[in-house]
Amino acid sequence: MLRLQLLRADHEDALLAFERDNRAYFARSVPDRGDAYFAEFAARHRALLAEQETGACRFHLVMDAAGELIGRVNLVDLEDGAADLGYRIGERAAGRGAATAAVREVCRLAATEYGLGVLTASAALDNAASAAVLRRTGFTVVGETVLDGCPGLSYRRELTAEG
Repeated sequence: MLRLQLLRADHEDALLAFERDNRAYFARSVPDRGDAYFAEFAARHRALLAEQETGACRFHLVMDAAGELIGRVNLVDLEDGAADLGYRIGERAAGRGAATAAVREVCRLAATEYGLGVLTASAALDNAASAAVLRRTGFTVVGETVLDGCPGLSYRRELTAEG
């Protein structure tokens, strides 16, 4: 069982450790964030919290049953009842359904807590695991896109009162 926690100031150390521990793993499927991301992490964390405070984004940490940080799932560009979904699950929790469960839960929150009716997402063509999560959670392909210079697909999901 997992829980989502809305990003808070006191998450900074755990989130930085999670990102550092999984940097090489993430870089196998998405572009690396670069050294500056880690060097400037404290300022970036404060900026995310400020952005979240405006209501434009909702950043969540994915916590396992033991309360350990295993991933992130975010809603960005909240506007006109819609938002864009992004997520990443750390290596030790990958392949165990955590991404699917986290996306399902954020879809429920998006509909019931945040008043959203539509979510969009994208996945690179060579990121089959991410595409599978989107399909399993009710997203459908709506077009092609380019992600950091790589071909990908755009997805969309209409939300209901249950998520």
